[in-house]
Amino acid sequence: MFPHPETANSDGLLALGGDLSARRLLLAYRYGIFPWYSEGDPIMWWSPDPRCVLFPDDLKVSKSMRKLLGRSPYRVTIDRDFSGVIQACSANVRKGQDGTWITDEMIDAYENMHRLYYAHSVEVWEGEKLVAGLYGIALGSIFFGESMFTTVSDGSKYGFIKFVHFLREEGFSLIDCQQDTKHLRSLGAITISRSDFLARLKENNRGVDVVRKWQGDLR
Repeated sequence: MFPHPETANSDGLLALGGDLSARRLLLAYRYGIFPWYSEGDPIMWWSPDPRCVLFPDDLKVSKSMRKLLGRSPYRVTIDRDFSGVIQACSANVRKGQDGTWITDEMIDAYENMHRLYYAHSVEVWEGEKLVAGLYGIALGSIFFGESMFTTVSDGSKYGFIKFVHFLREEGFSLIDCQQDTKHLRSLGAITISRSDFLARLKENNRGVDVVRKWQGDLR
């Protein structure tokens, strides 16, 4: 069990310890909690306020991205190479970070979630080379984004836009972005209060999870 998310400190830190079993991770996500910690630290569980989210209908596509999408330089797939995506996200060095929060323990946990069809990946290919991607958890009609990477200009945006179109067609109502960044804001993400986010989760938890592998190309 977890403390109530509203008891998190001002930085959003809610609890320490526990494990990354599928049971615990599913419980955490259903209540707006996610793990984020560095190698050597105890598992840290977070519930930030406010929360960065994207409503699929509010996706913003810039003029330059529309041109890129029109040229179709990349192929985008789903659930073709989850391991490759999460490994690439782990190896991606971000500005202001000394290392990665996607530890071997995290990789094992989310690959297990993928085998259970709760975790999904999006892959962006240039020929046969994986050049960008993202992964996260799907519960009900909410997708909880975890991380993305790119090795080419606008690669992660390209894959993300295709994926949002897919989620919209699948009836998803919300994408949890967790962290408020300029990159996500440029795509239409906004912040909502934690209480608003938790209310949406409560409603979502009344629904049914469609637990299946997502396969194919995203057009």
